[in-house]
Amino acid sequence: MRPNTLEYIRSFYETRPGLACTRESVTAAIEAVIRCYREGGKVLAAGCGGSMADAEHITGELLKSFRLRRPLDPAFCQRYMELFGEEPPPLDGSLPAVCLTGNAAIMTAVTNDLGGDYVFAQTALSLAEPGDVLIAISTSGNSKPLLPAIKVARARGALCVALTGSGGGKLRALADICVAAPAQETYLVQEIHIQLYHLLCAAVEEEFYAAA
Repeated sequence: MRPNTLEYIRSFYETRPGLACTRESVTAAIEAVIRCYREGGKVLAAGCGGSMADAEHITGELLKSFRLRRPLDPAFCQRYMELFGEEPPPLDGSLPAVCLTGNAAIMTAVTNDLGGDYVFAQTALSLAEPGDVLIAISTSGNSKPLLPAIKVARARGALCVALTGSGGGKLRALADICVAAPAQETYLVQEIHIQLYHLLCAAVEEEFYAAA
């Protein structure tokens, strides 16, 4: 990681000593996502209930500017101008991310035909590729639809990061990296998760878009 990225992580934990127990696993998750993007991969995210909203939140932070301005890729701008004879629209640079919870049609089809436990696994089978990262979010670590999804994603060659509560639940043994928030009550785990995934998104953005 670049020095500015490491400094951002250090500063985060310096001001939040109560989250020090997550530093090693969060840093490993950040490194995994950076490696994924350097190798042309994408991030997938999934969760149930409030964690579904967190999965959407994560992908939203990756798909457009979060803390930093993200200029468009010059090669894209040149190609756009060659095709259309005008400047491209005022868009932000983007880091590829897909939320597995965002398609009601496939989710309801899978629930009806295969069973609700497979709503994410079916989409992961189609979208997960070697080098991708799946972020699976569960405050208990035991959300039933995430368990087969992680197995499928890993079998497809993706690396899996679990965001859980204290202990990690069943996801701890299935994921490559488990980030266990030091809390057990659902809303407290979610409050910690938002801090940790904001750190992840900000650090990844720092790596790719901060001025040298």
